[in-house]
Amino acid sequence: MPKYKGVVDAFAAQIRSGRLPAGTKLPTHRRLAADEGIAVVTASRVYAELEAMGLVSCEQGRGTFVRDPAGAPGDATDERSVAADALDLSFNYPAVPGQADLLRRALRDLATAGDLDALLRYQPHRGRAHDRAAVARHLRRRGLDAGRERVLIVDGAQHGLAVTAMTLFRPGDVVAVDALTYPGFRALARTLALDLAPLPVTAAGPDLDALDRLCRRRDVRAVYSMPTLHNPLGWVLDDAHRARLVSIARAHGLTLIEDASYAYLAEDAPPPLATLAPEATVYVSGLSKNVATGLRFGFVAAPAALVPSLERAVRATTWNTPALIAEIARRWLDDGTVDRLEAQKREDARRRQAVAAEVLAGLPVAAHPSSYFLWLPLAPDARADRIAAALARRRVAVATAEPFATTPTVPHALRLALGSVGLAELRDALEAVRQEAGDDAFR
Repeated sequence: MPKYKGVVDAFAAQIRSGRLPAGTKLPTHRRLAADEGIAVVTASRVYAELEAMGLVSCEQGRGTFVRDPAGAPGDATDERSVAADALDLSFNYPAVPGQADLLRRALRDLATAGDLDALLRYQPHRGRAHDRAAVARHLRRRGLDAGRERVLIVDGAQHGLAVTAMTLFRPGDVVAVDALTYPGFRALARTLALDLAPLPVTAAGPDLDALDRLCRRRDVRAVYSMPTLHNPLGWVLDDAHRARLVSIARAHGLTLIEDASYAYLAEDAPPPLATLAPEATVYVSGLSKNVATGLRFGFVAAPAALVPSLERAVRATTWNTPALIAEIARRWLDDGTVDRLEAQKREDARRRQAVAAEVLAGLPVAAHPSSYFLWLPLAPDARADRIAAALARRRVAVATAEPFATTPTVPHALRLALGSVGLAELRDALEAVRQEAGDDAFR
């Protein structure tokens, strides 16, 4: 990597971490050149790249100042930092036609149901028995026979991860994660002061030899894993990888946290880790991706010994999942609505991946054929932040590797979410990605 790019990365890391707060005046071009041992013209290039990334403001006659990095293009991990009129490839809201009508019918049915007063009262912290039984039946169709006594109802999968981490860990505990992983777990780890130990990734999954070596060197408490439809890389671990991961977990006394939020998209996947090692696995999922992001209904299937502690964490955070949401979710789980929506969304995701394959043909895309996202690595000298900023000016929002990386060095890549715009708009947005990056960025 050219030396100046290392200077750019160092400044970017300091700005994003807050070590260089918004408003800080940076050295003059000549001072920077002298400090870093580079030419003045190269120092100017450093500041130009930082400005293109949205991290600094170069003001004529005054100097170069740090901008607030919140919402900088490419750093988005949620919808709040995306312009209202942008084509959003940074966040997934998978939906199929008719979902609003499903909600209207569900609310009408509830309005004419029996004891509505019961939905206004506190509920059991881990959920009503018949709600947990509906989840257990749903999990059985996914290959996991947990039983309702091992199931807890939570307010979405992210809440499930939060109560799991609160139950299992103390500040400073070491958790092994993939070098590229779900941003929500990274945020949770920062909040709870956990020490994330990144595992190198391969085309087929995490490097399990590296995990075994890590466990021999450090006191690793758990592994956070997405074995079925990894976000963002799209892999589905095969039987051999799953068996080896379980074997390592048992050998070193690890807990496996299995995030199955996107697992519904992969048909005929191997059994969940929670089926292979029910005594050591906490399985977390929900209905945000397969039904609707606004339906904050999730579930945790855990070893029986952990259920009381998890229930206390639910009580400490939300007391219980709202009964109205839980009732709608239970009805849709039992009457086949969830199964039908999952099938429709698998087909929708396949169509979107086909569009992406056509527009991005010849590029090194990593994706599952029925997933709602893809990973697009860039050449070593390409700048993901600069491409993201240029796309933002064209009203196309994308995410870089920054939110997903658990390593000190962040790879230059784009993570493209395919589930939040129409098919025609998706094609336009992907063509903009290809045009703005240029084929040289992928060599």
